[in-house]
Amino acid sequence: MPFQDKTLTCVDCGQAFVFTAGEQEFFAQKGFQNEPKRCKGCKSAKRSAAGGSGAGTGPGGPRELHEVTCSSCGQKTTVPFKPTLDRPVYCRTCFQERRGVGARTI
Repeated sequence: MPFQDKTLTCVDCGQAFVFTAGEQEFFAQKGFQNEPKRCKGCKSAKRSAAGGSGAGTGPGGPRELHEVTCSSCGQKTTVPFKPTLDRPVYCRTCFQERRGVGARTI
């Protein structure tokens, strides 16, 4: 079944917007069964009002940071997860060194 552009009406602003054939195909591939209810402008405004999905935010708001002492160098740092006592926690520098990111060779 080939997809064809559809004109829908935004539930927020009442303006008509186009649900393109490409968007319909994408929705079908993802298994989405409902058509969009809002135009792109209203969708963006709603997302912004809800807190968005920017860095450090999510459904629960800003990330909770926990202060820890690096298991390697002893420096105080913060991490975005609650550390457990049985696992070492590293500052950014030590973590990158352990991953080999800090010691790049050409």
